Amino acid sequence: MTAGRDALGREAAEGVAGGPARHIPVLARPALDFLAVRDGGLYIDGTFGAGGYTRAILDAAPEARVIALDRDRTAVTAGWGLVEAAGGRLTLVESRFSDLAEVAAPGTVAGVVLDIGVSSMQIDDPGRGFSFRLDGPLDMRMGQDGPSAADLVANACERDLANVIFQLGEERHSRAVARAIVKARSAAPITSTRALADIVARVVRSRPGDIHPATRTFQALRMMINDELGELAAALLAAERVLAPGGRLVVVSFHSLEDRVVKTFLAARGGGGGVSRHLPETVRPPASFSVLTKRPVTADDAELEQNPRARSAKLRAGERTDAPPLPDEPAGLPSLPTLDAMLRGG
Repeated sequence: MTAGRDALGREAAEGVAGGPARHIPVLARPALDFLAVRDGGLYIDGTFGAGGYTRAILDAAPEARVIALDRDRTAVTAGWGLVEAAGGRLTLVESRFSDLAEVAAPGTVAGVVLDIGVSSMQIDDPGRGFSFRLDGPLDMRMGQDGPSAADLVANACERDLANVIFQLGEERHSRAVARAIVKARSAAPITSTRALADIVARVVRSRPGDIHPATRTFQALRMMINDELGELAAALLAAERVLAPGGRLVVVSFHSLEDRVVKTFLAARGGGGGVSRHLPETVRPPASFSVLTKRPVTADDAELEQNPRARSAKLRAGERTDAPPLPDEPAGLPSLPTLDAMLRGG
């Protein structure tokens, strides 16, 4: 998620890495504070987007280097000007952030920052199909390949649709929504965002001041199509491998399930979970992270006034210890059918 340039104050308006920063990420100031950017350090921005975090890191330390990743080819193409302006300090890669361990050697990275979820640029482009407010193709893919949201709603069975919409969208009317989608697609393919939004709005009633009736359904389909929770879990494990002792991990999430995955990961890696409290203390593996945020950091009133999208943002951070990475997978992922199974009609 990105906000306006004033989120970091006037000092961020003109930077050493390419002039005016058009977009500054949500919670940018605390994110930079936790990263503790220093000269000579190598940093990974796993969610490049409009380059907000990358610019801020490069501006914070004139000899810091950044490897930035984004699965969205449009974002990567738009970022080449920043690569040139950075004078060799920025490497921009078209890749999922779950693959960040492939761009840096183990134990060599001073900081990893992840801004989870769909970007403002993607939401505001009708052609990407993320928004229920702007009519466009029912796509929702963050990358350039794989099945679209239209493919999912065309093929998934009613049971699986309801399960995904309930768990990922936390939509209490999920069964009614799934039933309405299956009924509507039997009459005509659902290929546009407006068509899907209208279908959902007929079964999910809202009052003035409530969020749009289709908000939770769109969120669930987007998260499923892009495997956002699975990508996050894999990225956390990859960050654990590449961070050097003392390196910082900073994650900004916008969804309760995303925040739960990050919280669970840091708690387990910080010695607060993953082993029964009834076992002897000597059985507990050494903590691979020191948790820096006992509670999530949220946006202050000034940022909320400038960018209402920051309202749901939560930041968590940890510092890598010198213990080896732990082998177990982080918990917190819901039990869901695979995307392939849903596309086969379950």
